[in-house]
Amino acid sequence: MLASFYQNFLEKYLNKAQLITLKMLVWLLQNQKQVRIERLAATLPLPIQQNSRRRHIQRFLTLNALSVVLLWFPIIEAIINRHFQVGSQLAIAMDRTQWKENNVLMVSVIYQKRAWPIYWCLLEKDGCSNLTEQQKVLRPVIRLLKTYKLVIIGDREFHSVELAHWLQNQNLSFVFRQKKDTTYRQKGQKFQPLSSIEIYPGIRQFYPNVKFTQKRGFGRFNLGVYWKRKYRGKQEKEAWYLLTNLPDLNTALKIYGQRFGIEAMFKDCKTGGYNLEASQANPDRLVRLIFLIAVFLD
Repeated sequence: MLASFYQNFLEKYLNKAQLITLKMLVWLLQNQKQVRIERLAATLPLPIQQNSRRRHIQRFLTLNALSVVLLWFPIIEAIINRHFQVGSQLAIAMDRTQWKENNVLMVSVIYQKRAWPIYWCLLEKDGCSNLTEQQKVLRPVIRLLKTYKLVIIGDREFHSVELAHWLQNQNLSFVFRQKKDTTYRQKGQKFQPLSSIEIYPGIRQFYPNVKFTQKRGFGRFNLGVYWKRKYRGKQEKEAWYLLTNLPDLNTALKIYGQRFGIEAMFKDCKTGGYNLEASQANPDRLVRLIFLIAVFLD
């Protein structure tokens, strides 16, 4: 059942009947590890026919009160305040995953090699996100966590210098992995692709004050290059090229290395856990199902 920690938040926005339904769904999700509405309806402990239970769940999942901003934000803010001191540094990971026809863009906070989802949205398309969509999911998180020092991290999908420039203008830190065909230029040199840098396992290079891409007006950032040494017979296939405004390579590597916590969180949501890929819920209901699952990831 729901921990008392959540109870106070939920009672502010849900009436008694809605709160009872939420508790039952939370209990079913926790025990069934299943988000298919038909399956939940079959096991929902209400004295009505299954079709009625299915419609009851569908109506519940469209409630305006189940808004991520209205209901989840105060909960995740309280969770973060319990585990981090105000003013401390938070690693905020951006990532996107495709769950069959559902394309989910998510922002999470990393804690002890795990990711807690903060805000998410469904993209109305397949494939990568663009700058506008990335700003859309980041703005609410930046406002919510304004009392912390945020470092935004992302894989090669989020490599754009435009995103880095936007965050820099808000005095935020970032580490974004780059594609090796990205061009860069050190002072006094010509533009060249990152692939032109001589690399080898074990390389650790830091290039300060580098210009990325040949577009004008984006200033200079720092470049970190790292290729992990062979360890226990395993060798990483590729080097990391990192665009950052952090002051040194060790800091950038330590922060970016936390990004992989989001992979474990996505596994919890997908076939390794709640099987969201099998959900046939419409986008609005799916967003709210993710909220119910997020409660368990604390």
